[in-house]
Amino acid sequence: MGGNQSWVTEFILVGFQLSAERELLLFWIFSLLYIFSLMANGMILGLISLDPSLHTPMYFFLSHLAIIDMSYASNNVPKMLANLMNEKRTISFVSCTLQTFLYLAFAATECLILVVMSYDRYVAICHPLQYTVIMTWRVCTILALMSWSCGLALSLVHAILLLRLPFCGPRDVNHLFCEILSILKLACADTWVNQVVIFATCMFVLVGPLCLMLVSYMHILWAILKIQTKEGRRKAFSTCFSHLCVVGLFFGIAMVVYMVPDSNQREEQEKMLSLFHSLFNPVLNPLIYSLRNAQVKGALHRALQRMRSIWIGLCF
Repeated sequence: MGGNQSWVTEFILVGFQLSAERELLLFWIFSLLYIFSLMANGMILGLISLDPSLHTPMYFFLSHLAIIDMSYASNNVPKMLANLMNEKRTISFVSCTLQTFLYLAFAATECLILVVMSYDRYVAICHPLQYTVIMTWRVCTILALMSWSCGLALSLVHAILLLRLPFCGPRDVNHLFCEILSILKLACADTWVNQVVIFATCMFVLVGPLCLMLVSYMHILWAILKIQTKEGRRKAFSTCFSHLCVVGLFFGIAMVVYMVPDSNQREEQEKMLSLFHSLFNPVLNPLIYSLRNAQVKGALHRALQRMRSIWIGLCF
C-alpha cells in the first residue's frame, strides 16, 4: 500500500445482486460443484499415486493439473459461498491481496502445465519411438518446476505492483472475489504500469502458449489421419476434440476478460465468465482428461476391488 494515502483496510465484494431465494439456490449449486471438483480431482491424485501403471509422464502432469484445480477452486469458492449466505461481504486488504496473488499464480501455472501436456502428447503420438528418450523423469520434473516457478513469479510481480497503489476512496469490488482488474478500478492513482504488465503477462501465458498448443494439436491431428483403422481414428479425434474444447474455453475466456478493452456493460458478463475458471473448469478437467481414459477406469476398478477385498477381510 502506498504510504499515508492508503486508507482502505478492507473491501466489499459486491458479487451477484440477487434475491435471497436465488442466492440460496446458487449456494447449493456452487457447493455441489465445488465438492464434486474436490472429490474428482482428489480421486485422480489418489489413483495416480497408488497405481504403478499410471506412473507415466502424462499422468504426472495430470496430477499437477488436479492439484492446481483443487487449489484454484479452494482459493475463490469458499469465500464466494460465504458471501452468498452473509449480508456482510467484507474482506481485508491483506486477504484480498493474497487471494489475488494465488488466483493469478494458479491461473498462470495451469496455462503453462496445459502447454507441457500438449507437448507430451505431441511427442507420444508423433515421435513414439523417441518418447522415452525425450520425456525422461528429469525432463518432466524440470518442465513442471518451470511451470510453477513462472506462475508464482509472474503473480508476485502483480502483487508487488498492487501493493504500491494507494486505495483511499471506494471500497466496493464489483466481482465475486478479489479479481485484479476489479481492484485496480478502486485505486487512487494511475494504474497504467499495472495494465501494461497484465497485457505482457497475457501475451506470455495466454497467446504464446495457445499458439504452441494449436501447433502441437495440428501435428497430432495430422498423425491421427495416418491411422489405418477407422475406429482408431474416431477415438483419437474424439479425445483431441474434447481436449481442444476445454483448452479453447479456458484460454478463450481468459483472453476475453484480460485482453479485450473493458466496459461497464461487461462487468456482469465477466462475473459469469469467471465462474468457469473457478467452478466449471475444475469439474471439466478430471472428466475430460482422466475419467474418460481407459487406463484411469482400469485403475479405479482395481482400487475398488482392493477396497472390497479389504472390507470383506475386516468383516469376516
